[in-house]
Amino acid sequence: MAAENSSTRLAAALAVGTRPEPDFVDVLVERCAIEPDFFVRDMLTWALTRLPAQITVPRLRAELCCDRAQARSQALHTLSKIGDANAWPSITRSLLHDADDQVARSAWRAAVVLVPDGEQAELAEQLATQFGRGDREVRLSLSRALVTLGAVVEPVLRTAMASHDPTVRAHASATERLLCDPDAGFDLAVDAARRVRALGPDREEETAC
Repeated sequence: MAAENSSTRLAAALAVGTRPEPDFVDVLVERCAIEPDFFVRDMLTWALTRLPAQITVPRLRAELCCDRAQARSQALHTLSKIGDANAWPSITRSLLHDADDQVARSAWRAAVVLVPDGEQAELAEQLATQFGRGDREVRLSLSRALVTLGAVVEPVLRTAMASHDPTVRAHASATERLLCDPDAGFDLAVDAARRVRALGPDREEETAC
């Protein structure tokens, strides 16, 4: 796991996942926090999903308090892949609002996977506070997370589309278009939102789904 060559580390993670042993949990989680290679990190996550959730989930939940951003992000990513409902209480507001974009994106993805029935609307309200945040990839991640929640997000989208902040309005409008048409490209949805703003609210009503 600590070899200089990433291919060697990748092979090691594959071997651990192929023959999963509970004793490897700490090694895998600790490596996730510092591993620089994306493909190796992905393999580490896969190896963790091969182990019993009752062993991995508590260890990953503890990692969410780590000062290292990558440790939090990878733990969230892995929890979303495991999909164990016991992890939901650890998806806190502070993680959904984390200052590190990668952590926040991972928290959004984990949240929409783990949210219990009946709590989707409250989660949508929390996610909506992040409209307009970050670059294209961050905004796309937020939109995808909201769209995953389905029609329950419509009220928060309407509120955000009435925001005084034009960036928030555009992001919310693009998200609404993705909700109406999941196959639509995000960039096209953003462009459409900008055109509607330029043409005025009457045209916006014409283009609504």
